[in-house]
Amino acid sequence: MTGNRGPTLELDIQLGADLPALPADADLATWIRAALNGVAADRAAEANTGVAADGAISVRLVGLEEGAELNSTWRQKPGPTNVLAFPGPWRAEDLPGSLPVEYGDLVICLPVVSREAVEQGKDPVRHLAHLVVHGTLHLLGYTHDEKADATRMEALETRILAGLGIPDPYVMV
Repeated sequence: MTGNRGPTLELDIQLGADLPALPADADLATWIRAALNGVAADRAAEANTGVAADGAISVRLVGLEEGAELNSTWRQKPGPTNVLAFPGPWRAEDLPGSLPVEYGDLVICLPVVSREAVEQGKDPVRHLAHLVVHGTLHLLGYTHDEKADATRMEALETRILAGLGIPDPYVMV
């Protein structure tokens, strides 16, 4: 760990399309670190490990075409979606010692995120931060397929985002 920043994070950012509005690398890292630390706190409360492990995440920012292709290939759903999460092969608790974790890959379709922000009357950067946190939680095993899981995941997202100064994304104004 490095000071108050939490786990050491190796962040690989890939640009898959010519996109006009891009988040700063530092913003992506801040949002991902906040999610890792939020999960560590959540798991500590359950008497599991409370330590966010050092690791790596790849974030690929894509346009509509690649977003649609990936969503069709991996989820068998037509059209692009806002975020896809591809978890890595190992969980931190499965690795011996202090080996860094390959958390996995996030694919974010920025045109979809931008469109959703406009449709929902949300600040685009805050909406993107929410989806980065949401996707990171998926990499760490959180799901929202069942109502209880969705409630838990949404509550954790809301706490993490509040720590970043971002209001509850599930409250419509």
